[in-house]
Amino acid sequence: MKSIVIFASGSGTNAENIIRHYADCPKARVTAVFCNKPDAGVIERAKKWNVPVVLFSREQCNTEGYLDEQLSLYKPDLIVLAGFLWLFPERLVKKYRDHILNIHPALLPAYGGKGMFGEHVHRAVLQNGDKIHGVTVHKVNEKYDEGEIVLQESFAVEPGETLTSLTEKIHKLEFSIYPQAISKILGI
Repeated sequence: MKSIVIFASGSGTNAENIIRHYADCPKARVTAVFCNKPDAGVIERAKKWNVPVVLFSREQCNTEGYLDEQLSLYKPDLIVLAGFLWLFPERLVKKYRDHILNIHPALLPAYGGKGMFGEHVHRAVLQNGDKIHGVTVHKVNEKYDEGEIVLQESFAVEPGETLTSLTEKIHKLEFSIYPQAISKILGI
């Protein structure tokens, strides 16, 4: 059984979708959710599925010790970032090279980098008059949104699109593409 560990900071809709997707899978399962915000919605979502939650601080993230030890308990075959907004620690990127995925609400390399997430991306797409938008799942390296692309999927930006309509389309796409990319990397 392959172990998937999710890192999340927010409401946890993507995390819960992944947990649900692998709940009855005989080949892989989400074994833990790691969270840096004690009041994040992802905590309750994980608990609802009986998935353990590991809370950690910025200091615990950025210095060797606690986080490394906690991760080793779950022996992750894959680490999945689902709404985790901090730059993943370089020491962990090196340790789990090619075994960390992130999802980005744009067609990378467009609209990537620090500060480009959620509505910031959609706003830029609308302001620039882009005709195509989409989602990218990529491997994580030492820089924001610059790792090898695993999967991308796009859709046409229709006249009259709004931040709300783009957000809804992106979420729907994320829910289908992220499990596909995870299974592809795990070879299941």
